Amino acid sequence: MVRMLRPLTRAVTYKRWLHMVVAIVWPSLWIFIQEAWWTQVTAAVLLGLAGLVPITRVVEGFQARLLLLDHRQEGESAEIVTTPSVTWADRGRTVVWLEARLVFGWTVAHLSLQLPLFAIDLLTTGLGLGPWADGFVTVEENRWWHAVVAPVPLILCPVVVVGSGHLITALAKRLLGPSPAERMAALEERTEQLLERTRIARELHDSIGHALTVAVVQAGAARAAGDPEFTDRALVAIEETGRAALEDLERVLGVLRESQKPVSGRPTLADADRLLESARASGAKVEAEVSGPVDTVPGPVSREGYRILQEALTNVLRHAGAVPAQVRVQVTGDTLVLAIRNPLTSPIPGPGRGSGLRGIRERAALLGGRARTGPDEGDWQVHVELPLS
Repeated sequence: MVRMLRPLTRAVTYKRWLHMVVAIVWPSLWIFIQEAWWTQVTAAVLLGLAGLVPITRVVEGFQARLLLLDHRQEGESAEIVTTPSVTWADRGRTVVWLEARLVFGWTVAHLSLQLPLFAIDLLTTGLGLGPWADGFVTVEENRWWHAVVAPVPLILCPVVVVGSGHLITALAKRLLGPSPAERMAALEERTEQLLERTRIARELHDSIGHALTVAVVQAGAARAAGDPEFTDRALVAIEETGRAALEDLERVLGVLRESQKPVSGRPTLADADRLLESARASGAKVEAEVSGPVDTVPGPVSREGYRILQEALTNVLRHAGAVPAQVRVQVTGDTLVLAIRNPLTSPIPGPGRGSGLRGIRERAALLGGRARTGPDEGDWQVHVELPLS
């Protein structure tokens, strides 16, 4: 019983009733001035013409959002758009909505008035007083059982209000909701946002992870060496790596704050020397071989290649330590090849680990390339091929 009465305690129920009644205010005033059948037809025609105007969809969308939707439910506003009509299909749905709103308004307003009047008539005729309210349904005879059924119209009145409110809301979502093209555009935008967040997460993992790895390795080596000169070099390397990480972090946070601005300033393979020097300063003996026109590699490929190289060197320092590492960056024809090889000094990461390796494979796959990672003749290798086109 309480559940059945709960809609009557919600403000949205009465806002929906108001939305339906407001739709017939100006046609009602017109009928009072000129009571004729053609006034109703003219009102319907005018509404149809108004629905063809693109801005009408905006006005109706805002009204529907304000009065029909239950704002306690998150995400419901997206089911009704507030943009102008673009296609004739949008205009047609707006016309149907206006006509349906007029019909709902007439029906609900009429029943909201006539049902209580009918209940009064039933009560007065049941008491032998004759009809008093003169409602839409005429009650002429005095019957005792009229008083017994008199509460029925009063019970039907809130049922009509609540039920019609749910129905008009569902109709609004259908007729004022996004078109298939708008849904596709929204889906594409959402997909772009998710891809951007994934890319930012990967950027933070690569950049901050590299900086922290270098700092930990350098600090441990400096403490173990006990050499003031080596300690100074380690502190310089930690400082430079930390500054670079702060620059990356500031850039990523700028992207999060201003999502509409394009990403710029990301390092490319032209900045690979910074990675190599950072790894060497951490104790790794890096032998680098760069061949081909690296400067001509397209921006997206060059930026992702830099991050792949950064993650691979970070894994060397994190899992192998100060060991010899061979790095090959080669541009041949329409392919960029990145190969990193180092002695395997620690167990292979088990299930649930190796997120950096997954990031390397994901980056390669997004660019249509391929990546191979794993042990090879006692060494650990990362071999990535990226198409330049």
